[in-house]
Amino acid sequence: MATNSVDVEAMYERVKDLKREDIKILQEWLKMQPHLPEITELQLILFLHSCYYSIEATKKCIDYFYTARTHCPEFFKDRDPRKYVKKYENFCNAPLPKLSPEGYGIMYTSIINTDPAYYDYEFQTKTSDMAMNLWLQQVGCLEGHVIILDYAGSTFAHLTKTNLTAIKKSLQYFQEGFPFRLKALHFCNPPPFLDSLINLLKPIISKELFNMIHVHQRNDLTKSIPADCLPDAVGGTLSKKEIHANVIKNLLENADYFVEDEKKCSDESKRPGKPKNASDLFGVEGTFKKLDID
Repeated sequence: MATNSVDVEAMYERVKDLKREDIKILQEWLKMQPHLPEITELQLILFLHSCYYSIEATKKCIDYFYTARTHCPEFFKDRDPRKYVKKYENFCNAPLPKLSPEGYGIMYTSIINTDPAYYDYEFQTKTSDMAMNLWLQQVGCLEGHVIILDYAGSTFAHLTKTNLTAIKKSLQYFQEGFPFRLKALHFCNPPPFLDSLINLLKPIISKELFNMIHVHQRNDLTKSIPADCLPDAVGGTLSKKEIHANVIKNLLENADYFVEDEKKCSDESKRPGKPKNASDLFGVEGTFKKLDID
């Protein structure tokens, strides 16, 4: 269990639509899913809440989450944060300490070392998933979540190092399997190629997700989110340096949690019926091997 994990009983008291009988239904369903790992009650609560208490949607979300972990080793394997302390200096993936006025949790992502030689989209996605998963364990159910992508320092050279297949996989995972209620994607300090990239991604993301995208010029974000909720890099009053240090500390303090959690994925040899492969989750990959932006 993660350090400072939220208390399950507190979730039942705090979240008015959360029902123990619904969790019991999911627990009984899991007994008939030999391909899925053991899932904690807290994790089931997070899945159910993220799916707005639809049992069937929750089952699909759970299955997608753990199956994706099997088929995307680039994101979900080798997750011991103690191995990457130096590498964490190159970028920031951090939950922000204050909720938005709507009660939404805010996740901030940016590069720190702007040298393209150090840019690694797959590793950054892995770390983002780790930070967000740990965050959910520690804060529990929230009304929603917003993600801030700060592109300051990004260049076309960074883009050419990015595999579109990896982007497609990560976007579909966050759309279909991650247990949170995504409300908005805020793109800040946009590089010249951002519009082209968004148009390129449009066919591979849902219309709902596409409509969540908001592009902001420098310090424009404070029109959507108050400055006291934001880091100084995007016009806020919080210290990005301090936020970054705190999230690394939290990851390292929970290293054993990540080592154990990494083992939780689907065992396709035990799945009732036909095993699922990567194509079942993400479609044909060949179309998305290379970026082609004019």
